[in-house]
Amino acid sequence: MRIDIVTIFPDYFGPVGADGRVGDAGPLGVSLIGKAGVRGDIDFRVHDLRAWATDVHHTVDDTPFGGGPGMVMKPDVWGDALDSVLAAAQATAAPAPAAPARLVVPTPSGAPFTQELAASYAAESHLVFACGRYEGIDSRVVAEARTRLPVDEVSIGDYVLAGGEAAVAVIVEAVCRLLPGVLGNEQSHSDDSFGGTGGAMSGLLEGPVYTRPRTWRGLEVPDVLLSGHHKAIARWQRDEALRRTAAARPDLIRRLATRGDGLDKRDREVLAEAGFPVDAENMAH
Repeated sequence: MRIDIVTIFPDYFGPVGADGRVGDAGPLGVSLIGKAGVRGDIDFRVHDLRAWATDVHHTVDDTPFGGGPGMVMKPDVWGDALDSVLAAAQATAAPAPAAPARLVVPTPSGAPFTQELAASYAAESHLVFACGRYEGIDSRVVAEARTRLPVDEVSIGDYVLAGGEAAVAVIVEAVCRLLPGVLGNEQSHSDDSFGGTGGAMSGLLEGPVYTRPRTWRGLEVPDVLLSGHHKAIARWQRDEALRRTAAARPDLIRRLATRGDGLDKRDREVLAEAGFPVDAENMAH
């Protein structure tokens, strides 16, 4: 996979070389994702938006039409930047021109970023991220880009950041860990919160986890986890996941309850014990 990031703060992602490649520091150069980059499984390129500004001050923003506070990022600078990044990726694609890239624009007004969307992005060969700042990017940039490639405006949560860089770091990590060979254990992401696709924890938050020592500050590891009884352990893990999900994300329980195979008899007993009975009246709220 190739990932291009356009930003006015390229150093946010680590030291960047003349070719846009990122060094072994910053959020793209560490841990398993950084190792995947070193192996060449992921080709990270970071680009300074100001390189496409044409005035002496390298201006990338201007006052908004219609008035209002703040500044808006200029369409001509962004348009030239995206043209250049997309053309360079096509030129280096081998042995033939690659499929169209997907442009991802983080914005508080976008659609929610989910695990399902992360899995969909992991199937792409080329992602381009546009990091907005100030009051955002001139809306014509996205409108024009949609005439020639897939474009998503996405939000990582109901809050406002100073810019898109932090959101891109979140999305990139969520996507890249799903790529083949990035995680040491391929089962890891199938058991994630939100991540299962039909597994025992599909649609639930992950439950509590434990390791050595068995006793720590007077707290014991649950006996069932030491029993070696795999079926009992699996049932305990699902029960704990159900309790945690009911407490923190009841919307996910309601979603499971609408699926014919979402909750079995034991699941419903556990939820009732947790004060979250799954019945028609409860689902109506």
